[in-house]
This record gives sequence, C-alpha cells and structure tokens, in this order.
Amino acid sequence: MKRKHLAGVAGLVAVATLLAGCGSGDAGTEEGGKSAGPEQIVFWGWAKGTKEVVDAFNKSHTDIQIRFEEIPSGNAGGYAKFSNAVKAGNAPDLMSVEYPQVPDFVTQGALQDITAESADVKSKYPASVVQLVELGGKTWSLPLDAAPQVFIYRKDLFEKHKIDVPKTWDDFRAAAEKVKKADSEARIGSFFPDDPNLLATFAWQAGGKWFASGGGTWKVSIDDEPTKKVAAYWQGLIKEDLVKVEPTFSQEWIASLAKDQVWGYLGANWAAGMIKSNNAPQSGKWTVAPAPNWGTPASGMFGGTTFAVSKGSKHVKAAVEAAKWFTGSPEAWKARLGSGTSSALPAIADLVPVAAQSFDTGFYGGQDIYQVFRESYDTIQPGWAWGPSMVQVLTSFKDKLGQVSTGATTVPDVLTQVQADTVNEIKGRGLSVAS
Repeated sequence: MKRKHLAGVAGLVAVATLLAGCGSGDAGTEEGGKSAGPEQIVFWGWAKGTKEVVDAFNKSHTDIQIRFEEIPSGNAGGYAKFSNAVKAGNAPDLMSVEYPQVPDFVTQGALQDITAESADVKSKYPASVVQLVELGGKTWSLPLDAAPQVFIYRKDLFEKHKIDVPKTWDDFRAAAEKVKKADSEARIGSFFPDDPNLLATFAWQAGGKWFASGGGTWKVSIDDEPTKKVAAYWQGLIKEDLVKVEPTFSQEWIASLAKDQVWGYLGANWAAGMIKSNNAPQSGKWTVAPAPNWGTPASGMFGGTTFAVSKGSKHVKAAVEAAKWFTGSPEAWKARLGSGTSSALPAIADLVPVAAQSFDTGFYGGQDIYQVFRESYDTIQPGWAWGPSMVQVLTSFKDKLGQVSTGATTVPDVLTQVQADTVNEIKGRGLSVAS
C-alpha cells in the first residue's frame, strides 16, 4: 500500500511552524527537578479497550502514571473539547487523534512535534502509515491501528435465503433486493448520515482523491468523479429503500441488529468487536468478508487512531513513552483486545499475530477474521490524502447528510455544497487553494 506523502506543502508547513511557536510554556522539556513520585500525565481518549490498556500500563510502570479521561469520540464532540482545551491552556498531555484530523490540528498549532522522541520506533511502521502522521518532514503523532473496509454480515440468514456474499457493488445491490424480498422489514445494511467518514472511505475505495497539495497550494476535489459515482450509488439505494437510514452505532441501529432487521454492516474492521459486544445472543451467526468493490479488490480506510501530544504539554517525553507502549507493546494489545470490545488491527505488522491470538473469535464461529483484515489492508487504494480542515469538512457533511432521509437534499448535491464550504474554509485560514 502506497500513499502520496503530505510533506512538502509550503503553505501548510508555514502555518504549522508559525502556530507551533505560540504554545504556552516549553512543551519540549519536562518539568524541572525530581518529583517525589512517578511522573503524571493526562490522557484523553475513547477507543474501545483503552481503559484496560491504561490500567495495564499503570500496573507495569513505576516511573510514569496515566490519568485517563474517557471523552466522547471525535465526531461526537471530543475534537471540539480538545481544541477548546488547547486554546485555554489546559489540554491533556496525550490525546487520541484519528488520521483525518492530524493535518487539521497541525495547522491549528494544537500538536507537539515529536520527531525526536519517536525516531526509534519509526521503522516499525509501514511507510504508507508513517506518511499519514508526518507533515513538513516532522512527526506529529504515533499510529495505533489501520482500519481497512470489511463487510460483516449474518452468515446464517444469507445461507438460509440462498443469498451470495456480494463481491462487487452490483452484487451488493442485487443482494439488497433479495434481503428485502426475503423479509420486508429487513435490509442488507445501513446508510449513516451522521458519519461522513464512512462516505469518505467509500470514495477512497473508488479511487477518489479529495485533497492534493503541492507548491504551497491545496487542491480540493470532494466532488470528483469517483466520489460522484459513490454518491449516486448510495442515493439509489436510499431512494429504493434497500438500506436503512439511521444514526451510526445508535440504540436504534443496535436494536435493528437484534431484531434481524439489519443483516450486514459495511465499515471498518474495528466494528467487529463492537458488534460482538452488543449482540451476544447472535454468537456464531456473524462472519467477516472483504467489502464489495467496483470490479477490482480495493479498500479505503475508515478512521484509525493515532496518539498525539498537545502543544504546551510539560510531559512530552513521558507522553510519547506511553504512546509507544500503547501502540507497540504486546501487553497493550493483549489488554485492548482481551477486553472483548475492540477488534483493532495493529499498524505495526509484527503485532498482528498477537492481536489475532488475543481476540476471541467465538462470536464469528472461530473464523480467522484478522486474516481478512490483513488482506483488506493490503488492498487499500494509494494516493489518498487528508486535508487541512477535516473537522470542518466532516461537520459540513454531517449537517447536510442529515437532510437526505427527508428528501430535502441528495447525496450528490451534498458533495457540491461541501466542496464549496471547504474551499472557503481553507482560504479563510490563509492557505492557497487552486481554482
């Protein structure tokens, strides 16, 4: 898997460098003098299994201790909370930041350059993953996991009604029609209007490239042809009532799974743990397959977590050491996946066997789901880059996609609107945008 490097963007780097010098205090040094006890760091996050990982860290370390605060996921308010805390000078030392938001927080001057502190672990990661956390030749966060697309579905119901597992998007539409015919209350899957990250993943898989940069200028192509194809496809499924339109991972959605009204989930590998933890009575009935494609095996990446140190932290080295343990320690992965709620795929390939052994696959009939994850990971489309205003992009999408179910707008129309919003936002930040 290869992706274009985001480094070398003069406009982005200039803004990041300028803002990085505006943090309060000297974030590159630890507090002076020896303390009476272990160094204390504050960590904010939300990923499944995190509390278990923090507990394991605190039990196994005497020199550093973590005070963990579980906050809403980024899309649910965690990023706004973090941004406000940075501005107020009371941000946590360590923060969960998904890949799409790394460039955004760098341009805001919210993150600490951790190039020196993380140099010893850089070689453990695939270059394609490292490039997602590097800007201007500097490292801004440490990757935890990769998040390739998969299709998680009710094997028992598909077999009962003789419905083939869809391999292409044409197959998916045909299977959706068969599911609805088999049970008028059931649907093959859902469209989540409140989570545009998933729409981005579908666009990525289709070959879309929302952002590109060079010569100090950003090019914005949220309404490019591959994304238009994706938007038209999902608009068709919605119009024909072949998928449910409901909030992602909501009680409504979970109830739909329990009532056999939703037979599948299109998203990332990490959802396998969530489905397992919320649907115990359906153990042994679910399985995992690669996501449908447009004719050639391909995947995008839906989310994925990194750990970043906030600008202004007085505990940079300790925070990075904690992040290294979270991402690169077998003990950390055993704790995270042993919780039964997480099915994350380590970004460090050497730890995938540990992950596979730590996740109880009984719910999936003993299937080696991590083999499917790795195969999907290997098909992630090259060339995707995240832009400098992803919080705005996702907020704009969320505001407008919420109107799709009422017929007030369509998914293709939303692309045009968000494209315009994004160009205006980037220009408003003083960055150059190609016309």
